[in-house]
Amino acid sequence: MIPAVKLNNGADMPILGLGTWSAEPGKNEQEVGEGLNAMIQQGLVKRKDVFVVNKLWNTFHLPSLVRKACEQTLRELKLDYLDLYLMHFPMGAKPGDDLFPVDESGEMYSDGSNFLETWEKMEELVDEGLVKAIGISNFNRDQIESLLNKPGLRHMPANLQIECHPYLIQEKLINYCHSKGMTVTAYSPLGSPNRPLAPKDEISLLDEPVVKAVAKKHNKTPAQILIRFHVERNVVVIPKSSTPSRIQENIQIFDFKLSDEDMESLLSLNKNWRGFTMEWASQHKDFPLLTEN
Repeated sequence: MIPAVKLNNGADMPILGLGTWSAEPGKNEQEVGEGLNAMIQQGLVKRKDVFVVNKLWNTFHLPSLVRKACEQTLRELKLDYLDLYLMHFPMGAKPGDDLFPVDESGEMYSDGSNFLETWEKMEELVDEGLVKAIGISNFNRDQIESLLNKPGLRHMPANLQIECHPYLIQEKLINYCHSKGMTVTAYSPLGSPNRPLAPKDEISLLDEPVVKAVAKKHNKTPAQILIRFHVERNVVVIPKSSTPSRIQENIQIFDFKLSDEDMESLLSLNKNWRGFTMEWASQHKDFPLLTEN
């Protein structure tokens, strides 16, 4: 049994998940839905035993589009509800078929929306039973505070999903969220060495000497150390893989613990480096990386 963190709606969220990139712009919701539905139909798993998370994409931030986006996701996943629905980014983008609507200079076309108004429509999804909990992704502290201080707030954000790994430890932001009763999820826990446009000469976390030394000490792989790093911080972690052997390897992290010395060594690697800089939205009014988290 995988340990869980408790959400503010009382639900248990597994501390380790499988990143499938099924949210826009991953465009594989239908395939994920078919696989999940087949497992349920075969009796290999029950819906109540699966925790499904998806996200509201930028081009659906206008209040009139939020429910439509959620219903489309549910249809493609062949589900009646989501366990957690996140606002993918605080920035709203021009609606349409183009998931990254940009101008001649490569900057995002804003839809003029306010993420607080988008949140109100997400709250309605909870009221109507389409989702069990709602949360946010890629928000900074100021934006989170704006949401928490919103007049008439009816549903607190249950989770914040952010890029996090030893090169970007997000200590202040994680502590802040935990102090507010919010759980945190780390995406790109391995540093996303295979992400699009990654420089060929970029040093990978998987090859970092400190990580390799800790891995050797525990007779584990560097990837397992990087995943366990988040568990030790009570942070949900969602490594992405489509290779069965890697998926199995990623799960084998509950038979050991990292010592305080191990954690100090890994935390010391922090250099506030991001694999995802969101340059395509750097001029947007709600761009989250302008202030320190």
